Amino acid sequence: MARRERHRLGVLWLTPLLLVGACGQGHRVTVPTCVSGDVILTTEQTANAATIAAVGKRLGVPNHGVTVALATAFQESGLRNLDYGDRDSLGLFQQRPSQGWGTPADIQTPRLSAAKFFQRLVRVRGWASLPVTVAAQRVQRSGAPEAYAQWEDPSRQLARALTGEIEAGLACRFDPPATASPSVVRAADARLRARAVQELGPGGLARTRAPWVTASWLMGHAKDHGLRRISVDGRTWTAARGTWEPDARATALTWS
Repeated sequence: MARRERHRLGVLWLTPLLLVGACGQGHRVTVPTCVSGDVILTTEQTANAATIAAVGKRLGVPNHGVTVALATAFQESGLRNLDYGDRDSLGLFQQRPSQGWGTPADIQTPRLSAAKFFQRLVRVRGWASLPVTVAAQRVQRSGAPEAYAQWEDPSRQLARALTGEIEAGLACRFDPPATASPSVVRAADARLRARAVQELGPGGLARTRAPWVTASWLMGHAKDHGLRRISVDGRTWTAARGTWEPDARATALTWS
């Protein structure tokens, strides 16, 4: 597993002044960021976190396990899918092909590396009652076993949003994508739906039993898939505004 100090800089504690920067008089450019409580992330970090949480929920892992996985990924890679690390360590969790974690390609596929992490986590005796740093260490066997503890609070905040414990607990802000042709929009939606099946499981975006799990997953991947709007359960988010606002028309989960 990678042990470089810079990997610990996973959470970006940005000031509000950095969220919107000036670019010439009268012109404002949105800096893509996502917020969950007082945790501020890049859209890349948020997409990876959303994938980790979705895979955990698909596998039936309790929400504490999602917190453990996020804390591990914060520590190991800063929630980035790295193509380098200590010795042959790679990916979000800095898993090593030589230690039986899978092929390099598998390890650098976030949904597969997350599934492998959860599969090993649930084999740890009594993991669900262990502190985050202890549970993470039982899986990772790090040379810095206490390092995961520093990420417990931000990981718990993020996990609560991504698992639906807190409604509207995650919001991203970025410049809306340019208007695309209907064929391009249909192709993008097809890619999004295919990804949802892979990460959320059978039914993908059609699953309605936990709408905020699905909505948070959509939020995490909104920038990658060019989403402008997500509506669910009396609230609507738009990329330009970057917050969830009351919306009496928002009943079923919709996006565009």
